[in-house]
Amino acid sequence: MKAIPLDAPPQALPAHAPTAGRPVAPAADAPTASPDGAPAARPAPTRLLILDGLRLAAALLVVAHHLVRGPWGVDPGTLFGPLAAAASFGWLGVNLFFLISGFVICLSSWGRGLGEFAASRAVRLFPAYWVGVVLTTAVLAAWPALRGPLPAPESLVNLTMLQSGLGVTDQDWSYWSLGAELRFYLLFAIVVWLGVTYRRVVYFCSVWTLVAVFSTTWNQGWLNNMIVPQFAPYFVAGVALFLIHRFGSNLLLWGLVGVNWLIALYRLQGYPPLEHFQQSWWSVAALVTGCFAVLAAVALGAFQRVGWRWLTVAGALTYPLYLIHQAIGQTLIVALRDRVPHWPLLAGIVALMLGVSWLIHRYVERPVGARLKRGLATSLAAVRRN
Repeated sequence: MKAIPLDAPPQALPAHAPTAGRPVAPAADAPTASPDGAPAARPAPTRLLILDGLRLAAALLVVAHHLVRGPWGVDPGTLFGPLAAAASFGWLGVNLFFLISGFVICLSSWGRGLGEFAASRAVRLFPAYWVGVVLTTAVLAAWPALRGPLPAPESLVNLTMLQSGLGVTDQDWSYWSLGAELRFYLLFAIVVWLGVTYRRVVYFCSVWTLVAVFSTTWNQGWLNNMIVPQFAPYFVAGVALFLIHRFGSNLLLWGLVGVNWLIALYRLQGYPPLEHFQQSWWSVAALVTGCFAVLAAVALGAFQRVGWRWLTVAGALTYPLYLIHQAIGQTLIVALRDRVPHWPLLAGIVALMLGVSWLIHRYVERPVGARLKRGLATSLAAVRRN
């Protein structure tokens, strides 16, 4: 395998997201570094199914948090016992999502131009999101057991996914995390515009880490909004772990992971869920550390032999499930909690959400995503010609 210069991109990686690759062992005579000391890229990987499983696990954590701890009219602990106590930590599923997102976005952007990167994100995010917004709005309007929908202008602007920038309430409260994701994409788009290379990604991780730390003391509201300092450590660590997965370990990359792990633990202090659920910093810090450790194991190839094909379907359900579960699920709880026993009601709602998620994936994401991809490809070609 030929050594590469520091700024040369590695072999092309799979274009689809959010997936990652299974490492293929380099040849015995393959160099580990180029003459200038930069690590050499490993051969292009295939799909890492374990990430699909982790994404589903993260989604189910969030679902449990919102539904088990939902509006049952009594203390959920009296209904669900230990499950309610465990579900109180389910908000950490979003933190795990952000770690995985840093990993897979770095993977999916390699070898792409800015237009292709933006198009891939639109194809991945919008078809299911549009359905999620419409379904949530319709359920809240037809069955306002929990609350009614937002006013029409706010409901409509939710379709853009830009509502957080306009200060508009999310139609489903879970959509707040999509605003953080979009800001990460916008920041990483700078690297994509320049051309994604090992060196530029390392610089990006280093600069974002420092700016996210000092943005708090600068007390600039707009900067904090763009930099997302509360969650930047998860995105940055995920990106650095992808570099470890793709190029191998070195002190600099592990240093980036370690520093951002420590910052993430520090930022847990005073975080609202800890106070609301009366959770100790130590318990939450241990769980966050576990999330970092699991993705580090993925980066090091610990799960490369995992090949259960059902994980592909599981991963496909994750995003639609996240989009539809909270407002609709809690509306069903409020409407039916006095008519249906709590355990069957909870199980039925989760089963319903999984079934609807599969329908969205099969009959919306796949066909609409394919058409959107073709349309955006044609549009980008027209931009390049003129």
